[in-house]
Amino acid sequence: MKKVLCAASLGIALAFSAGVQAAEKIAIVNVGEIFQQLPAHEAVTKQLENEFKGRASDLQRMESDLQSQLQKLQRDGSTMKASEREKLEKEVLTKRNEFAQKAQAFENDNRRRQMEERNKLLGRIQDAVKVVAGKEGYDLVLDANTAVYAASGKDITSEVLKQVK
Repeated sequence: MKKVLCAASLGIALAFSAGVQAAEKIAIVNVGEIFQQLPAHEAVTKQLENEFKGRASDLQRMESDLQSQLQKLQRDGSTMKASEREKLEKEVLTKRNEFAQKAQAFENDNRRRQMEERNKLLGRIQDAVKVVAGKEGYDLVLDANTAVYAASGKDITSEVLKQVK
């Protein structure tokens, strides 16, 4: 019985070590670093700024107008006729609601476009990782930010960055 257990234990240990050896080619890549160093990242940032510049300036103008009307209401509200004050209060409330809606739509559109462009760049990075891993024969590539510890993995960040550019 002891011989069977010993043989079984030895078999499991050998199978485990064979499994570890099969996944021996491990690489590490810092996707965040590549993303920040990518020249296309700056170009996309500028493109998005230009795309949303008009709407942003409209929102700033709306906010400025709203602030000036609020200041007028606070400053002159006590000396105004009741009908004038009510009219100004309704105007301020309407403009505040309109501003809030436009600001929310702006934020949603801006966030959506940023995610679209970010995902395009990350797709390019992922394709480059696959190419480099295939060329160098890696079985497993981990993101450096998600790996807790990697003593035996080679850092292929620079190779992937060259491939993406």
